[in-house]
Amino acid sequence: MPRIPLPAPSDGRLAPLRSDARRNRQLVLQAARSAFEEAGLAVPLSEIARRAGVGAGTVYRHFPSKEALFRATIVDRVRLFTDTARELAGAPDAGPVFFRYLASVVRLSARNKGLCDALEASAEGRFDPSPGVERDFREALSVLLERAQLAGAVRRDVSLDDVLVLLLGCLSMEQRRGAHGEPGRMTALVCDSLRPGRNVTKLPPVRPVPRNETGCPVCGEAVPVARTGRPARYCGGACRQKAHRRRVREGVSS
Repeated sequence: MPRIPLPAPSDGRLAPLRSDARRNRQLVLQAARSAFEEAGLAVPLSEIARRAGVGAGTVYRHFPSKEALFRATIVDRVRLFTDTARELAGAPDAGPVFFRYLASVVRLSARNKGLCDALEASAEGRFDPSPGVERDFREALSVLLERAQLAGAVRRDVSLDDVLVLLLGCLSMEQRRGAHGEPGRMTALVCDSLRPGRNVTKLPPVRPVPRNETGCPVCGEAVPVARTGRPARYCGGACRQKAHRRRVREGVSS
């Protein structure tokens, strides 16, 4: 029997799902999280439907493709990381909080094959979890990094992009070490490279973004064209404020 769609509300909002449809959607998401965690994007959709106890048609009614279902599971995890970082933004001991947060992200992600696949693809520009989700995560992590740097716990010449690349490196190393070593050992070694000290290696300077390019000098994201036609310098208010605080800090320390 064909499925009869529910009528849309008169105010233009999407009609809410029936209770059985909501239950099926949750079953599919739970099964997908488990399957993607074990096998990544390679898991067949039929296996997800089997784990959820529903037919493939039910899966397709809620998610038009396996990629859409994969994206939904990844978005939930990235948002969890973002919310945690925001909750820690005002915590005391900014340095230890920053390093514990990095270690937690690596520990939780290293056990999740799907999340590792998504983070690697995102770094290479092949995957975008959802509009704004990655940006929110970057902004939340940037706050923790800046607080740790102001507290003197993280070297000042480390950028947000450096930290994100190191995170991916930690994931790869923890997975490679696997059962042959203590979990978190490689992450601890990497975190030590972020700490200030007299014997740390001086980093080569970051190549500045030319004026004719549209990259934000703070985070590297694309800078939207202003309505007036005049090119903007930063991608948003957060980066603009961060650049201002950096200028003030450098002016005070010089």
